[in-house]
Amino acid sequence: MKSVILAAGEGTRLRPLTEDKPKGMVEVDGQPIITHCLEQLAELGTDEFILVVGYMKEEIIEHYGDAFEGIPITYTHQREQKGLAHALLTVEEYVDDDFMLMLGDNIFNANLQDVIRRQREDRADAAFLVEEVPWENADRYGVCETNPYGEITDVVEKPDDPNSNLVMTGFYTFSPAIFPACRLVQPSNRGEYEISEAIDLLIRSGRTIDAIPIDGWRIDIGYPEDRDEAEQRLESQDTVVADD
Repeated sequence: MKSVILAAGEGTRLRPLTEDKPKGMVEVDGQPIITHCLEQLAELGTDEFILVVGYMKEEIIEHYGDAFEGIPITYTHQREQKGLAHALLTVEEYVDDDFMLMLGDNIFNANLQDVIRRQREDRADAAFLVEEVPWENADRYGVCETNPYGEITDVVEKPDDPNSNLVMTGFYTFSPAIFPACRLVQPSNRGEYEISEAIDLLIRSGRTIDAIPIDGWRIDIGYPEDRDEAEQRLESQDTVVADD
């Protein structure tokens, strides 16, 4: 199964950490965020990485080259940062089967394998981790509703008045059906082509989209304090392993 990492972002909210590097190259616990993503996807058994790069792309390409731990890397270029659906379309020609997608600014310690297993069992066109967040923070995310079978019935990106506090996280599996859905997406009020809108189009067309509750944690590295929290969690995790 191929893996896509979206790593084109500039990371303006992460300054000063991103003054001389792209967001994905910010170090957390001694290594770039992208390296954490690559390691986890390698553990999941991926056979090829596809990195979507943009801002300061040369630094990423020079750092990782054409392979990571013996697994080949292909690069695509998102020339303008117009949203996740826009970024995903840059990889369409390289993907012809189910694939994993990880946002290149997220750190996980979670049940990622469950997402792959659930999508295969249900023959779903998408599956992703979801988590409950405080209601006052729900409007920062793609907000989901589910049925009793754990299938997504509705998803809205950053709603003004959320009707749920269940939100998407940054790890997904998709079938190639996501690509025509991405091409149908219209720009949001933010001027971006949202992946949540593409997922909602799949739902409206009768496709199965699975939600898997997160078991563990993830941190979206959007601000310097998020990087600090991720480091603390990873250092604590390393200490527990060492003690064992």
